[in-house]
Amino acid sequence: MSETPKGPVLIEIDAQDASGAPPASGPADAPPVPDAVELPQGVAMQQAISLASRRPSRIGRLFWAAALSFVTFAASVAAWDFVTSMFGRNSALGTLALGLLGAVLLSLLLMALREAAGFFRLSRLDKIHRDANAAITTGDLAAARGVAERLDGLYAGRRELELARESFKARASEQFDADALLGLAETELMAPLDEAARREVESAARQVATVTAIVPLALADVVTALLSTTRMIRRIGEIYGGRSGTLGSLRLTRSVLTHLVATGAVAVGDDLISSVAGGGLLSKLSRRFGEGVVNGALTARVGVAAIEVCRPLPFHRGRKPSVSRIVKRALAGLFSSEGKPKED
Repeated sequence: MSETPKGPVLIEIDAQDASGAPPASGPADAPPVPDAVELPQGVAMQQAISLASRRPSRIGRLFWAAALSFVTFAASVAAWDFVTSMFGRNSALGTLALGLLGAVLLSLLLMALREAAGFFRLSRLDKIHRDANAAITTGDLAAARGVAERLDGLYAGRRELELARESFKARASEQFDADALLGLAETELMAPLDEAARREVESAARQVATVTAIVPLALADVVTALLSTTRMIRRIGEIYGGRSGTLGSLRLTRSVLTHLVATGAVAVGDDLISSVAGGGLLSKLSRRFGEGVVNGALTARVGVAAIEVCRPLPFHRGRKPSVSRIVKRALAGLFSSEGKPKED
C-alpha cells in the first residue's frame, strides 16, 4: 500500500464561481446585505382609515336606500294593521296599541331633531372657522369682532370656560386689529380646549398602540383602531362645541379620514418612524411592538387632523399639536422605565 505524500498542497481557485460570475474584487463589488428587519407599516390603522373613508358606489347607495325605504314602509303597514286589529278585538287594547305607536313615532321624531341639531352645530363651527380665516386674511376688524362675539356665545354655557371668557372680554376692547383680537381669542379661549383635545388624542393613540402590541389578532387591531378613531373624533368635536348625534359623528369621521387619504397623510415614511422612535430603535423591537407604535402615530395624525377640522379658529398664533410630541407623551411608559409622560 502506497503512502499519501505529506507536505503543502496547492489548491487552485477558478476565476469564476459556480454561477459563472467573477468573484468580488473588493467591498464595493460585494452584493448588498438585505435588511434584517422589515419596518412596521401600521397595517391595522391604515385598513381602518381605508374602511371608514371609503365611499359606497351609486349602486350600493341605491340598494340601501331602497331596502331602508321598503323596510320602513312594511313596518309602518304592519304596525297600522296591528293597531286596527286591536281595535277590532277591544277598544281598550286598540287605544293602548295606538298610544305605544305614538310614543315610538315621537321618539323617532326627537331622534331626528337631535341629529339635525348635531349637523347644525357642526356647520356652525365650520362657518366660524371660514369667517375667522377671512377676517385674518383681509384684516377686517369688524368681521373679527363678529367672530369673537359668536365664539363667546358658542361657549356661554361652558362652566370650565367662565374664567377664560371673562378674561377675553376684559381684554378684547383693547385690541384694535383683527390679528390681535383673534390671537387673543386663541390664547384665552382655545388654549384650554386644545389641551383637552390633545389629551383625547393621546388616550386614543395609547389604546390603539397597546392593543396592537398585546393582542395577536389582526381583526382586533382593525376593530380597535376604527372604534377608537371614531370615538376620538366625536369627543374632539364635543370639546370644541360641535356635539353631534350618531349620523353627524359618522359624517365628521368620514370627512376627517377622507381628507387624510386625499393628502396622503396616512402613508408611513421615514420621517414618521424617525420622529416616533428615533433612528433604528424600531429595528431592535419586536414586530408587534413596532406595529403598535406606528398605529399609535397614525392615530395621532388622525387626531391632529380632527382638531384642525373641529377647531372654530384656525391655528394662527397658537402652535398646532405635533404628532411626535403627542406620541411620545402617550407612549412614554413604553420608552422610559419610570412610565411617566415626559414634558414637552
